[in-house]
Amino acid sequence: MTEVKSAEVPAPPATVPDELTPGHSRWHGLRPYLPLVALVVAAVLPYSTLNLPGIFEGPLNSPGTLQLLAICLVFGGLAAGYDLLFGRTGMLSFGHALYFAAGVYGTDVLITKAGLPLWQAALLTVVGGTTLAALLGAVALRTVGIAFAMVTLAFAQVGAILVARDFGGLTGGEEGLPLDVSGLPAALVGVTNTVNLYWLALAYLAIVVLVVHRVSGSPTGRVLAGLRDDERRIGVLGLDPYRFKLVAFTLAGGLATAGGVVYVLIVGGASPHITSSELTLSLLVMVVLGGPGTRWGPVLGGILYMYLDHRLTAFGSSDAVNSLPAFLSHPLSQPLFVLGTVFILAVYFFPGGLASLRSRLTPLVTALRPRR
Repeated sequence: MTEVKSAEVPAPPATVPDELTPGHSRWHGLRPYLPLVALVVAAVLPYSTLNLPGIFEGPLNSPGTLQLLAICLVFGGLAAGYDLLFGRTGMLSFGHALYFAAGVYGTDVLITKAGLPLWQAALLTVVGGTTLAALLGAVALRTVGIAFAMVTLAFAQVGAILVARDFGGLTGGEEGLPLDVSGLPAALVGVTNTVNLYWLALAYLAIVVLVVHRVSGSPTGRVLAGLRDDERRIGVLGLDPYRFKLVAFTLAGGLATAGGVVYVLIVGGASPHITSSELTLSLLVMVVLGGPGTRWGPVLGGILYMYLDHRLTAFGSSDAVNSLPAFLSHPLSQPLFVLGTVFILAVYFFPGGLASLRSRLTPLVTALRPRR
């Protein structure tokens, strides 16, 4: 009987996974350095004379553009600090604007009314704002859930009333309190020195991001993440949830106070709108828009939100909008309407915020990539 040899089927050509391709390996090797590259690019941005019509009103190195970018950077840091509470610990606070307002008004009052130099006023304000956050947090954290949110809102409303009533003539009431620039260093005064305020805002953002990331990667950060997921499990492990939540609350309040110090130098005074609960709601929108609990999402959400908030006002009064039919021009001339629409669309199509764009677009890019 003749033996019939079965035909050998050739093995398919070996494919190299994308993770092992040289280009992919180089990309993964460069990823840890991307934040440093972004920081360097942001630092040298004021030296650029690039003009982007429609995006900014002047060149990148113009005082108006630098001031807008500085405000965006401050609120990017504020959103990152608020995410330490909301996204990483799971605490919904409606009174976070109180500590930002404490930084703004504390610095302004100490410089304008008390005549202190900037460094003393800033130091006392940050210490005072952090202490205030610790004291109020110690009371508010005795409650949980919606009760905690309402208690923090009540504290913020008390702060707003104190500012509006102008007790002792310190806050200026509804008129606000202009900053006395005679007590400031010359490098921070004048239109020509707006670049220094921009660098100060960039330094604030970098410090906040560094602090939040170090805390999140530490054992304390892992406990905070456990509190967000299941607080009872943390208690079963023998840890005190109250103490860890108070640490997060106090740290977030201190970072917000430092942001207020930088903000009052950028805008040149304090106004009562920063004490309203709307500011805290705006911070919540920034975090959700960027992606709560993510590495860079809250920062991007804060920068994008403040940019749109400022630029949509100019867009709503532009000739392009005014020339549209009434049923289009009226809603488009309202910045809050446009912001709300952008937020709804972003939440609907990207529930994880801007930080989820990469994971959602990767399958699409893979499907469109030509097969080798």
